Amino acid sequence: MEISAKLVKELRDSTGAGMMDCKKALVEANGDFAKAEKLLKEMGLAAVAKRAGRATNNGRAFTLVKNGKAVILEMACETDFVARNLDFIALGEELCNDVIENNYTEIVPALNSKVELLITKIKENMSLKRFNVWDVDSSTLVSEYVHGEGTLATMVALHASDPSVLAHESVTVLANDLALHVAAFSPLYLDKSNVDADYIKENTEIFTTQTLALGKPEKVVAGIVAGKLNKHFTEICFLQQSFVKDDSISVEKAVADVSKEVGATLKVLKYSLFKVGVEA
Repeated sequence: MEISAKLVKELRDSTGAGMMDCKKALVEANGDFAKAEKLLKEMGLAAVAKRAGRATNNGRAFTLVKNGKAVILEMACETDFVARNLDFIALGEELCNDVIENNYTEIVPALNSKVELLITKIKENMSLKRFNVWDVDSSTLVSEYVHGEGTLATMVALHASDPSVLAHESVTVLANDLALHVAAFSPLYLDKSNVDADYIKENTEIFTTQTLALGKPEKVVAGIVAGKLNKHFTEICFLQQSFVKDDSISVEKAVADVSKEVGATLKVLKYSLFKVGVEA
């Protein structure tokens, strides 16, 4: 039967599939629009399965704070070209919203289904790789930073003993700088008190071996190792790192200075950093 160009266009607008695929589906369905839609979906899902093995080393990171929630999310894809695709970006933003609106705490089929639908349109393997979601109360300000084309994203939760100071310009500037700091320095831990005991043990042994190899007297080795360990903490711990906007002070000191300025205690509760293609 004759398939009109108008019908093909309507099917394409409805499904996002290519013109030739739409025409082929309509021919096979003898012009039945609903049947053609179903055929395209089946074709698309088959293609999704076929592409599932392709490497997804590119992608984009997203953040969203709304309705007492904050989410940071990574979408993975095969090429940086698709990572800049407007439909890909729109889906990432939509998934962030879905996570918040539906109180999701893990990746569920409903989220994956939306990704699969876009795969049928773009014809490239992609996935919802991961997300973190936080509850945010009225005494906490969450700052976000997304770098460039979304190659990395950060969130920082800053708590105030007096919620009214969260609107203070010095506090909002500090919060934004903290999110930028995480992006710049990629801390491994929030504070030196959070460092894993096994990590400390391993590095203590390394520093001890290094110090003994220098011929230092055994009675001073422990002190030297402690100094090396503390210096290492300033490299890997968020609060002990040199502050991105003033390397003469630590992040901890920067927070304390603003706390004093606004007359309330500020505390960094947690942070999250997603680098595209890099596991946490």
